[in-house]
Amino acid sequence: MKGARGGSRPGRIFSEENSARAQKFGRLKSSEPMDEDFSIPYCGGNNNNTPPIYDKAFAIAQDGSPTHNDSSSPFSKSPWSTHHVSVPTPSNNDDGFSPNVLIGSLVREEGHIYSLAAAGDLLYTGSDSKNIRVWKNQREFSGFKSNSGLVKAIVISNEKIFSGHQDGKIRVWKVSSKDASIHKRVGTLPTFKDFIKCSMKPSNYIEVRRHRNGLWIKHFDAISSLSMSEDQNLLYSASWDKTFKVWRTSDYKCLESVIAHDDAVNSIVAGFDGLVFTGSADGTVKVWRRELQGKGTKHFFSQTLLKQECAVTALAISPDAAIVYCGSSDGLVNFWERELNLSHGGVLRGHKLAILCLVTAGNLVFSGSADMSICIWRRKENEHICLSMLTGHSGPVKCLAVEKDDESLSREKRWILYSGSLDKSVKMWRVSEQAPPLVSTTQQHPLEGHGVAPNSLPYAPSFSSQGRICQKRS
Repeated sequence: MKGARGGSRPGRIFSEENSARAQKFGRLKSSEPMDEDFSIPYCGGNNNNTPPIYDKAFAIAQDGSPTHNDSSSPFSKSPWSTHHVSVPTPSNNDDGFSPNVLIGSLVREEGHIYSLAAAGDLLYTGSDSKNIRVWKNQREFSGFKSNSGLVKAIVISNEKIFSGHQDGKIRVWKVSSKDASIHKRVGTLPTFKDFIKCSMKPSNYIEVRRHRNGLWIKHFDAISSLSMSEDQNLLYSASWDKTFKVWRTSDYKCLESVIAHDDAVNSIVAGFDGLVFTGSADGTVKVWRRELQGKGTKHFFSQTLLKQECAVTALAISPDAAIVYCGSSDGLVNFWERELNLSHGGVLRGHKLAILCLVTAGNLVFSGSADMSICIWRRKENEHICLSMLTGHSGPVKCLAVEKDDESLSREKRWILYSGSLDKSVKMWRVSEQAPPLVSTTQQHPLEGHGVAPNSLPYAPSFSSQGRICQKRS
C-alpha cells in the first residue's frame, strides 16, 4: 500500500494502569530494522539512564482518566488509549462472571492489519508493510519480513509458520533452535525445484488468463486464505485465481490444484470427515470430499451449501466440528449443522456491513465486520445468543484470532480475543462464555434465536475503545 512505513517505527502498547494485567502492558518499545529474510531479535526498552516515558505521558488516575481528569485533553480523545474503569454489565450478573471488555491495544503504525495467528503466548500479525510481527505477553518480541507481497494469511503448524501473500506465494518460516526470537525462512511454495521440474512438461501448463498459460502448481493471483488439515499433514491455500491448492507439509510438494469457483475464492477451511469448505465471491459455499490416492490426494465436489447474489467472505468451523459458519458481504452469518447432514441451521444477524472474518472458540462465535464492530454469539444446542457487540476500532475489522485465557477462574471459561483492523491496530479483549447476553431495555429478554440482530435494539450497549459501556442508536 502506498504510504506504508518501513519496519523501523517503534511498536507501542497502551493499556489500563489498574487492570489485573497492568504489569504486562504499558511499555514503549522499539525495534531494529529488519533484514529481508531473517528476523532481528527485539532489543527495545528504556535503559537506566533514560527517564521512563510511560510514567509521565500515560499516568492514569484511579478513576480511569488522565491525572488531571481533563475530558478535553488530547489523551482522553486518543483512539489508542485504553482507560481502566469499573465496567458495569449489560444485565444483572449475580454469578460473578466477567463481562466482555477491552484490555489493551497493540499498535505498530506500519500498515493495515490483514492477518493474525495465535499460538500459546505468541501472536503473529501480518500487514501490508510485508512485515510479520511477533508479540509475546503483549510486548513486541521479534519480527521478520518477506521480499514482496503483503501478508494476507498466517497459519501455524507445530514449529512451522506458513504465510500467504498478495504475490501468490506461500512462505515457510521456522523458529531458530538457538534463539526463539529469530525466525528463518526455510521455503517458498511452490519450491524452486518443483517449479523447474514441472516446467519441463508442456502438459503441466494450463490457461490462467485469456491468451496466457502458466504452471498449475503456482497461484496466479493473491492468496486469500490458508488452512491446515486435521492431521496437520496437508496445507490448503485459496486464491483470487478461483482455485485452491493442496500442499504436503513434509516436503512442500503441491499435490493438487482444483478450479473451485467462477470467481475469487475468499476463504477455505479443512473440516471434519475429510471435507473441505470453500467460499467465493461468486456467492457460493461448496463442499469437497478428500480421498487419499497413494502418496497424493484427490478432491471431489460434494455439494453446494449456499448460492446467493452477494459474496461469501469468511468461513469457520466450531471446535467440536458440529457447525459450519459462513459470513457474507450482506452482513449475515449462515450456519449448517453436521448432525443434520449439513442442513441449513439459520442466520445470525448482527452487522450492518460486510462480514470480513469469523473465528470460533468453545461455544462462542466471533464475527468481525466492515462496520468496525465484533459480534459475539454463544451457541447453546441449536440456538445462538448475542453476548456483546464490541466496538473500539476506527476501521474495518479484517481478522480475528483467539486463545484460551490462562487466568480464567475454575468455574469460568474465558478467552483472549485478538482483532486486527485496517486502522493499523490490534486490540485485545477478554471474553467470558458465562457473560450475560445483551438485553433489550424495553422487552427485558436476551437476544437469541436464528435471526435477531443486536443492532435492532433501540439502544444496543457496546464496549468502546475507552473500556466504557456506550449507548449506540441502531
